[in-house]
Amino acid sequence: MTPVGPVSVGCGPAGVARVRFGSPPQGISGSELTDAARAQLAEYFSGQRKSFELPVDWTATSGTQRQVLEVLADEVGYGATVTYGNLAARAGLQPSSDLQPGQKVGQIMGSNPIPVIVPCHRVLASDGLGGYSGGAGIEVKRWLLILEGALPPTLDWEPGDPAA
Repeated sequence: MTPVGPVSVGCGPAGVARVRFGSPPQGISGSELTDAARAQLAEYFSGQRKSFELPVDWTATSGTQRQVLEVLADEVGYGATVTYGNLAARAGLQPSSDLQPGQKVGQIMGSNPIPVIVPCHRVLASDGLGGYSGGAGIEVKRWLLILEGALPPTLDWEPGDPAA
């Protein structure tokens, strides 16, 4: 259990493959890597960890999604933020007939299979927070950004309460 509710982790042979808000599916057993990921996530949520030292299994991603998520994981550290458009430029995305690069990045953030460890909460709209599909949505994003110091805390913010 974390301050933003239950968070579960799934690992593949190459590393952490899935982080999801909610309890793990029934019948899923842990591994040494899963235990390490849970421990590092607990440290992160308690404010004791600023980076993850875990291998990431990218097999659930491909193409542009993988390209953008790898740039995000490599270049946008704890407490930093980037706009959808800026991340698109860093990843070398070009406009297409159906979506602008920033819109494509927004879709990719919504489909990120490894949130928190691959920090999609650090990607913002040019005019505000943008969206967030994890946990209780935008309030979880706000809580994570306050935890990291990217946003100032509200007067009633408590480290254990994402709804504050």
